[in-house]
Amino acid sequence: MGSSGSALRVCADHRGGINWLSLSPDGQRLLTGSEDGTARLWNTVDGQCYALLQGHESYVTFCQLEDEAAFTCSADCTIRRWDVKTGQCLQVYRGHTSIVNRILVANDQLFSSSYDRTARVWTVDKGQVSQEFRGHRNCVLTIAYSAPKDLPRDPCLEAAMGGGLLVTGSSDDTAKVWQVASGCCHQTLRGHTGAVLCLVLDVSSHTAFTGSTDATVRAWDILSGEQLRVFREHQGSVICLELTDRLLYSGSADRTVKCWLADTGERVRTFPAHRHSVSALKYHAGTCGRVAARKGPVYRCVSTVFTGSGDACARAFDAQSGVLQRVFRGHTFVINCLQVHGQVLYTASHDGALRLWDVRGLQSVPPLPRRPAAKRSLSRLFSNKVACAAPVPLQPA
Repeated sequence: MGSSGSALRVCADHRGGINWLSLSPDGQRLLTGSEDGTARLWNTVDGQCYALLQGHESYVTFCQLEDEAAFTCSADCTIRRWDVKTGQCLQVYRGHTSIVNRILVANDQLFSSSYDRTARVWTVDKGQVSQEFRGHRNCVLTIAYSAPKDLPRDPCLEAAMGGGLLVTGSSDDTAKVWQVASGCCHQTLRGHTGAVLCLVLDVSSHTAFTGSTDATVRAWDILSGEQLRVFREHQGSVICLELTDRLLYSGSADRTVKCWLADTGERVRTFPAHRHSVSALKYHAGTCGRVAARKGPVYRCVSTVFTGSGDACARAFDAQSGVLQRVFRGHTFVINCLQVHGQVLYTASHDGALRLWDVRGLQSVPPLPRRPAAKRSLSRLFSNKVACAAPVPLQPA
């Protein structure tokens, strides 16, 4: 069943649920956005909050942290940019007419999606709308961006795709691909029979993966609009997606995570054990090393899939075997977001707490099991099928 983990630190400064958590590219800072209408900046070295970002007039829905600036969006229909050192508000982006639920900073541009049925792209420094994307018939829930350098170099398409492509998912059951330079809809991706809740892009193959309330994941060619394949084994809404090393991980309201071969749609394994919907998902590459084997040393790598759930627990699974390694208990409400940096797992919950957990021992390369003796009991055989690293004792908060 996996061992239990104790929190290294509990940060309960927010007075409302934490909706999102973002880690800076250099791993030195954390940003949280809350139902209390504020965001907070944290130092990852000591876990201390060093700046309170105040100014939004309603709850903060999402946030993104860059090395030089923090970005937040809110139900007050605005986006704000903040100085990461002082916490001072540098810019307010106004124009949306309903809740702004997602933002994305990429290629020196700021993208946003809203319940007003639009997505927009803004100039970061001046706060002006440079393009507006209209065409969805309901809320725009999720966005992803493919930069020009990741698109094929075709003289016929150069003008249309010079600004890259923006992909949006909506509660109108569709995803759309937009030409950022012109604002025109390049493709409409039809096939889902429920809201598109999440999406990820594989920029190398120009493929979008979308997860929906119809319990499927679908793969699309964003250039042609063709539906490439459908992943059908979930029994509930697909809430979150993660793509890494040609493997696609999907978290669902059916209380499972599934791992798929992204290129074929074949299911590789299922990660059960959750007692409620899987609300957050993060793949974390581990360590590699040589270990002894019967036919000589072999090279092994250990990676971990971390999940957050509506049952208020975070979990760590061995990515290769699917074995549950550790359960992190302490939150009292759904975990909305999680991040991993070094040997620390960060979880943000609707209970208003940010928790830091020690994940040492999960990602060390374990020794292979010894060759079994000629005669062994059945129970001993079963207990040695999987070699797990011994958990490192943790100091409770």
